[in-house]
Amino acid sequence: MDYFRKYLGPSQGGVQPTGADTVERLVDRVQSSTLLDDRRDAVRALKAMSKKFRLEVGTQAMEILIKTLETDRSDAEITGYALDALCNIMSNEPSEEDDETPIQVQTDLGLQFTEIFTKTPSNISLLLSMLEEYDFHVRWPTVKLLTTLLTNRCKELQECILVSPMGVSKLMDLLSDSREIIRNDALLLLIQLTRNNGNIQKIVAFENAFERLFSIVDEEGNSDGGIIVEDCLLLLTNLLKGNISNQNFFRESSFIQRLTPFFDMDSEAQRSQAGWSAQKVTNIHLMLGLVRNLVSPNNPQQQTAACQRTMFQCGLLMKLCTILMASGVPADVLTETINTVSEVIRGNLQNQEYFASVLAPSTPPRPAIVVLLMSMVNEKQPFTLRCSVLYCFQSFLYKNEVGQSQIIQTLLPTSSDVNTITAGQLLCGGLFSADSLSNWFAAVALLHAIEDNPSQKEQLLRVQLATSIGNPPISLLQQCCNILAQGGKMQTRVGLLMLLSAWLADSTVTVAHFLASTANVPFLITQVSASDSDEHELLVQGLCAFLLGICCLYNDDQNETFSRASLRQIIERRIGLETFTDKLTQIPKFESYTKAAKKPHLNSKQASDIIFDYEFTSIFKSLESDVLKAVSSAAFMEESKKKMASMQEHEKVVNQYKGLIQEQDQELNETKQLYQIIQQKYTNQEKEIGEMKDLIQQLKDKNALLKAQKAPSPAVEDGKKDEELRSLQQEMENLRLNLTEKDSALGRLKDDLTRAEAQIITQNDTEENKENNPSEIAVLSATVNRLNIDLKECRQIITNKDSEISRLQVQYNEANREVETLKQTAVVNSHSEVDTSSLEKEISKLKEEKSQLMERIKKSNEENLKAIDKYNKLEEEKKSIENDRLGVEDELDTLKKEQEDLLVLLADQDTKIDKYKTKLKELGEQIEDDDDDDDLGDDLDDEDEES
Repeated sequence: MDYFRKYLGPSQGGVQPTGADTVERLVDRVQSSTLLDDRRDAVRALKAMSKKFRLEVGTQAMEILIKTLETDRSDAEITGYALDALCNIMSNEPSEEDDETPIQVQTDLGLQFTEIFTKTPSNISLLLSMLEEYDFHVRWPTVKLLTTLLTNRCKELQECILVSPMGVSKLMDLLSDSREIIRNDALLLLIQLTRNNGNIQKIVAFENAFERLFSIVDEEGNSDGGIIVEDCLLLLTNLLKGNISNQNFFRESSFIQRLTPFFDMDSEAQRSQAGWSAQKVTNIHLMLGLVRNLVSPNNPQQQTAACQRTMFQCGLLMKLCTILMASGVPADVLTETINTVSEVIRGNLQNQEYFASVLAPSTPPRPAIVVLLMSMVNEKQPFTLRCSVLYCFQSFLYKNEVGQSQIIQTLLPTSSDVNTITAGQLLCGGLFSADSLSNWFAAVALLHAIEDNPSQKEQLLRVQLATSIGNPPISLLQQCCNILAQGGKMQTRVGLLMLLSAWLADSTVTVAHFLASTANVPFLITQVSASDSDEHELLVQGLCAFLLGICCLYNDDQNETFSRASLRQIIERRIGLETFTDKLTQIPKFESYTKAAKKPHLNSKQASDIIFDYEFTSIFKSLESDVLKAVSSAAFMEESKKKMASMQEHEKVVNQYKGLIQEQDQELNETKQLYQIIQQKYTNQEKEIGEMKDLIQQLKDKNALLKAQKAPSPAVEDGKKDEELRSLQQEMENLRLNLTEKDSALGRLKDDLTRAEAQIITQNDTEENKENNPSEIAVLSATVNRLNIDLKECRQIITNKDSEISRLQVQYNEANREVETLKQTAVVNSHSEVDTSSLEKEISKLKEEKSQLMERIKKSNEENLKAIDKYNKLEEEKKSIENDRLGVEDELDTLKKEQEDLLVLLADQDTKIDKYKTKLKELGEQIEDDDDDDDLGDDLDDEDEES
């Protein structure tokens, strides 16, 4: 610790400096020292204190350490110290030297310092550039620091590395480092880097990662290797899981073939339990997971099929089956191997056929399927192993009608050796054993043996079971129904109901056999109609409702007791459609159903969690709506009749309300119109009031101005008033003369219009009595109608003018009365003092009324002129119509004359014909009336032409 004493010096006053004081002095030393040795010693001291005093070093020295990496990069030793110090303060691992700080606080400190460091992207670029340094003291701590940063802030670091030029390539180059410690730590770094980032996964894969990783795995001894093989497999898993692009590249680059040596089981040590170390088990698990990633059911079908084909061709499936049938394999490895084989053969007929041919090394040899089924129905076997066997059996039968037929054939009576154990015997034994989980496994296995295969459903009806000596055998279908009726555990009942539902679905023959037993339907009715709040019982009731609905949906009506119509009535009366629907639609709401519908592989941790099967959930989804329609259709018809009657009544009420609403709408519209009129009147009145106020204000101003002026003598004032009165009287007289002239003009206009109307009416009557051409008559009628309309409009205009004239006369009389009043006022005021303001108001008012009267007379004159113009136009149109009528009459007279001439010619011809007939009869010719007339007419025509 000499470097501490060298730079800190002796304590002052015997007081020992604290950690924060020491860090502060060291930071100051790094900043102020000009010699590299001094700075190096100070940074080395900070590194030594960074484990115990993480908070102090992180808060005070982080920026100085980063700056040291930039300025003193040429010195490997000081750079290594700075990197180690940064790694210590950001690490999440608890420090052994710091016993006082709680572990959680230490972890939070590392996360906080990491967040501060990564907020500056240039810091990450600086670290990546450090990887170019080959010096061990620089490269190794840089790798460790990047790994720590990725562990704490993975997403932020991934984004920084992605945008950094050649960032991923620099990290991949670390795998080629000859120093194993750097290479191994680089594996850990890449595992963190490739986690949940598809873009980085693709870049790493195309940086030749697969080749480099397989080279390391081969060097380390494949499955017998140590933790380095495990790290390589973890990195391979990150690169391939869910990344279809990398999977295609992996397959096309022939890396699937390089998986085969990993599963070699040739040595005796590997075949025994002793040859399976914990690390080897881990490695095998990871490699099996790698294979499953390539053939996962979640992958695109084309991609999975290509990988399955390659695995068969390179012998990988054979290696896996060898492990499957080997002895001494640990249970967890065997379970994972069965799951892997399941997905390698799932949906691939070639691989399924190979798996069917695999024989277990026993005496006598048994098919691998039989050996696996023996484990499945054996309650002593581990639960996960039994689930994996069922998954393997399901995968073997998936899209494999040949395999389904082979399994069903083992259930039918044959002449083979009775001591031979078959798959059918094992399934029947499991179906009727005392273990409820075996019942469930066997029922689901049989479900997959008949799924989407109507012929095998009918074949399964032939299966007969021996009950006891002396009693006749019973069918498998009826035995399943009997066990179901006896109750039992929930798993047993659920398994049997799923099997029966799949068996009856899309098979009218099976439904007929099921309905042949009179006890089956009443049992289902009783179950569905029961009111039990227990979750398991509700689930069973829902499945019973589904099975009952299938009986209704696929009913061929051969059974009169339980025909489709009768089943519908029973459901409606005994259960009720609402209750039936509630019970049925309750099934998808169970958590176990949702979990089973996600993927075909059973992933339950304990036996009680197993309730539904993946394939059954698919059947339920496809048939649920059809079942509801089949059950509710009959009741719907009855309800529809009731609804029709109620709908008619409802329609009447609705019509009444519609009529009422229309009336209310009409009233509302009228009210709105009235409101608009009132609003308009109100606006006009407001406008008039405003104008009157302005006028009053103007008059007040004028009156004030007159008062301010010098008042004239009374004689002069009286002379002016007399003169104004005379001028007003003269204007009133002129107005009276104008009105008289207008009255006479309007009277003449009325007389003219009356005469025109009489002429038009007379003309219409005349034209109706004549036989004119129809088209001409139509034109004339249209014109007359138009003239009548115009005439009515003229009458309306005249009526309006009469009312206007009456109103003007009233105003004229009022004006006369006001003039007389003014005269009297003027006479009275000639002997008294004149009220100037009042007189000015009266005069102004009279002038305003005079101007209004003049304006109205002007408008009246204009409207009269328009009416006269319209009358002249009507006269012209009438003359034009009269001319047209005369022309039509002339044409009609011409046609009549031509018709008369033709009649005369025809009469002459008939006379000639009769004369010629007489002559021919006298000459002895036989003449028939019709033909002779025609021939004779032709002859006469010829003679006329010759003449």
